[in-house]
Amino acid sequence: MKSSKSEIRESVRLAVKTIKDAILRSQYRAISLVNKEQLSLYYAIGCYVSQNSRDGFWGTGAIGQISEMLQKELPGLRGFSRENIKKMRRFYDEWAHILNRSPVATEVQNSEYFDISNRSPLATDLKINENLLLSALKPQKIDIFNREDFLQISFSHHIEILNKTSSLDARLFYIHESATQFWSKYTLRDYLKADIYNKRGTMPNNFVQTLPDVKHALKAIGVFKDEYLLDYINVEQLNEDEQDLDERVLEHEIVANIKKFIMTVGRDFSFIGNQYRVEVAGEELFIDLLFFNREINSLVAFELKKGKFRPSYLGQVNLYLSALDDYVRKPHENPSVGIILCKEMNHTFVQYAVRDYTKPLGVATYRTSDEMPEKLRNALSDIEELKKLL
Repeated sequence: MKSSKSEIRESVRLAVKTIKDAILRSQYRAISLVNKEQLSLYYAIGCYVSQNSRDGFWGTGAIGQISEMLQKELPGLRGFSRENIKKMRRFYDEWAHILNRSPVATEVQNSEYFDISNRSPLATDLKINENLLLSALKPQKIDIFNREDFLQISFSHHIEILNKTSSLDARLFYIHESATQFWSKYTLRDYLKADIYNKRGTMPNNFVQTLPDVKHALKAIGVFKDEYLLDYINVEQLNEDEQDLDERVLEHEIVANIKKFIMTVGRDFSFIGNQYRVEVAGEELFIDLLFFNREINSLVAFELKKGKFRPSYLGQVNLYLSALDDYVRKPHENPSVGIILCKEMNHTFVQYAVRDYTKPLGVATYRTSDEMPEKLRNALSDIEELKKLL
């Protein structure tokens, strides 16, 4: 039985879609592989040049001569200027001592490609192993940083990061953000210039990943603190057995002292309401405290927690922010920001937990007057007495 024309058209359409998807997947893999191969090649060439120019017998002008001769040997070759070859050498020099901390270092250094003990006086027999970087980055061998992050960003990204940072933590931060947020070289350059790593503040947050641009992220980082002193809270009321009841008491105390709370959290905050109701698909959501901040032009939702931070809090507030953005936020306003205010947290763990959420989230702690050092507590009492006298 012959197929109808419509069946043939549908079959052809399906074939086109299938082949198209395969091509796109292949192109994506090819781009990833090209970048990985390029980094591996540049690292290996950097190793070769470093071993010969720093420890060998090459003269000061050797790299320039090599560049010129390569252009003659391979007409139209790009990316191998004198300066670029020096960048390759630096790429190797900066990362080799980090990679060599791993157990794989011995394996790599003992390979035929890395053996420089028997080379000639001019070191011309030293081989270039294009897989040197990939060997040193074996996932099961090294846990200093994410292998895929490192191999995903371009050589230009790596050089920008090496030029503008000195600490390993800062470099790993920019590598991870560039890889996961798909920063262009120019976006990365803006963040490096703004020194976003050192200006993140101590409050765990994901503002860099989730806010529109570097200026907005920096503003948000500057608006919030990692700890707030709520010395006006009546701690005697925070001793109930049920945590939900404790949080309601905490909320009541803050609302009763809303002016003091606004002075505590910072400038440009306007209080909108507590237990702020938002309805989504027939379901009601109640936000503990809702503010608006003029500095970042955003709604700010505070979620109050009496105890220690729990990862589940992030999902709860992430949902609140989605609802605020869809049903409450004005067209001219920036994305809503959520702050979880809890009694205690592990900063490193919270930073890990918050990084992959899509909405701007931060986590801060609070202290009440009974937790302050006795000397400071006494000093505050004296100040209050002084106010009364005045």
